[in-house]
Amino acid sequence: MTEQLSTQQVLEALSRVEDPEIGRPITELDMIESVSIDGSDVSVGIYLTIAGCPMRETIHSNARAVLEELNGVSSVDVHMHTMSDEQRRALSQKLRGTQATPSIPFADPDSRTRVFAVASGKGGVGKSSMTVNLAVALAAEGLTVGVLDADIYGHSVPGLLGSAGQAPTLVDDMIMPPISHGVRHISVGQFVDGNAPIVWRGPMLTRAIQQFLSDVYWGDLDVLLLDLPPGTGDVAITVAQLIPNAQLIVVTTPQSAAAEVAERAGTISQQTGQPIAGVIENMSAMVLPDGTVLDVFGTGGGEAVAQRLSALTDSADVELLGSVPLDPRLRTHGDDGTPVVLSEPDSPSARAIAAIAAKLKVRRSTLVGKSLGVSPR
Repeated sequence: MTEQLSTQQVLEALSRVEDPEIGRPITELDMIESVSIDGSDVSVGIYLTIAGCPMRETIHSNARAVLEELNGVSSVDVHMHTMSDEQRRALSQKLRGTQATPSIPFADPDSRTRVFAVASGKGGVGKSSMTVNLAVALAAEGLTVGVLDADIYGHSVPGLLGSAGQAPTLVDDMIMPPISHGVRHISVGQFVDGNAPIVWRGPMLTRAIQQFLSDVYWGDLDVLLLDLPPGTGDVAITVAQLIPNAQLIVVTTPQSAAAEVAERAGTISQQTGQPIAGVIENMSAMVLPDGTVLDVFGTGGGEAVAQRLSALTDSADVELLGSVPLDPRLRTHGDDGTPVVLSEPDSPSARAIAAIAAKLKVRRSTLVGKSLGVSPR
């Protein structure tokens, strides 16, 4: 005789279903509308945050799958409902916790999120491609990763991650960032129509970055990468003020002219006090099909930047994190929204980026100045 299913068993099964945008079980988020059991037939109602929730089908199929795995279940019916304004407000308060107003969690000295601000002296060196591929590579290693597209005028992250046209979900006054290839990301490009230009002055740029850091529900990130605009303007200064513990990653090409400009982007740390995580040389030697190595943009630019920044800053030696070869596949997969580290992991550029990600994954921390919670007898 089959034992009668209980509501508790159904809820335990549903606790394995996470809201993809929030990353927490739907049972913890008060998203269960009802549970009905009639012999071996199970029917459940699930609340969605909004009527047009982009994760509707994912939540529906995942809920059905876990319920069909229960012993003794012959049929499953999943009904989707929409939260009321009051329920959305309650969910927003639950996610914020004890904070009455939005704040920047990454600015907290106790935050365990490592923040990397990816900078360059000039455009066209592949800074955004590096940011996106590093994020995807770190996510593939099991880390929870977010990307903030801080290049307001030249936003490109949604396209590189294949999520162009996918709008964030609003829960009360909280923004749920889209997730693509395991990476949560936010960009002003998700809030404008088509390819409309952004015509803002400095104060509006600052406000946008502040909102992206405080109003977006990032969850418990291991790593947050910010794709900064080229140069040392308003956004770079704003990021340094809002997240003083952010580490700079400077991207350059081997070309001496690009390296000289990249050096300026790195020396902003002298004014802001930000540590420099290292330098990435992009578009280095290209390996042709016959094995010939072609230095399209010269050689040594990345190493030169690392050495100069080591001499100019008070920090420890600035490391050349790696050199990424000039590889057409990096560009083609970026255009397709399928980062090369996932689509062709054995390509020269993907292997080089994965090696850099492995270095960034290792947390460099010290116990200096930290309380160990013990006292001598």
